[in-house]
Amino acid sequence: MTKTPKSDDKRSPLKDKPLRYPGQSLDSEIDEVRMNIAFYVGLAFLIATVAFYEWWHFIKKIPPQPVIAVITAAVISLYSLMKIRQLRKRLAHLRLGRDGERIVGQALEELREQRYAIFHDIVGTDFNIDHVVVSPHGIFAIETKTYSKPTKGNSIVAFDGEKITLPGRRPDSKPIRQSIANANWLRNDVLLVSTGKLFPIIPVVVFPGWWVEETGKKEHVWVLNPKMLPKRISQEPISISEADAYLAAYHLSRFVKMSS
Repeated sequence: MTKTPKSDDKRSPLKDKPLRYPGQSLDSEIDEVRMNIAFYVGLAFLIATVAFYEWWHFIKKIPPQPVIAVITAAVISLYSLMKIRQLRKRLAHLRLGRDGERIVGQALEELREQRYAIFHDIVGTDFNIDHVVVSPHGIFAIETKTYSKPTKGNSIVAFDGEKITLPGRRPDSKPIRQSIANANWLRNDVLLVSTGKLFPIIPVVVFPGWWVEETGKKEHVWVLNPKMLPKRISQEPISISEADAYLAAYHLSRFVKMSS
């Protein structure tokens, strides 16, 4: 006689969590902003309904007065509209960032044909690395910066070796410092801890949709357009053995799955 398994005898057949996809952290933030927008829309609708109900009582000469309800509805509705406007701007910003990460992720896909390992959205403590490429040419920690372009004028990102300048913005060294910090964390706190080896990691900042002009260079830091990235990686000299590249990719894969 075959025994029918009870529901609590079952378990998931999946041993590991799936790897993360490009822009997954931003997708989570987008979902959160959408929920906030829905909350304020619902709140404004609820208060408007209460105000209508009070006016109905007033017209029908039912005792309750509508003045307090209307004032409350107006204040809360105005507040909700203000919050919705702020959240919509935040939502547009997050969508732009997510789409930029996906474009970079798609540009990196051609490297899989060369058996390079590609990882997306590696999460640390209160930060993430958008993409990591593991190859015999080195390991690359890639930070995506997606900015809106001006409707008129040039669309050039200038890198002087220390700071990045976009049209209408002040020179900014933060993206460079961020990419270096990401690379150091990946090398020292992830791969060195898990493999016992100190791997060479190149920090990279990419600007989807922009032309990048280097007026100066910083050693071991790249600033470029994502279309240039696969070729630039493939042209780097071999710096890691295939065995070490496999080792780094294996342990990085385990880290991503365990931290998801």
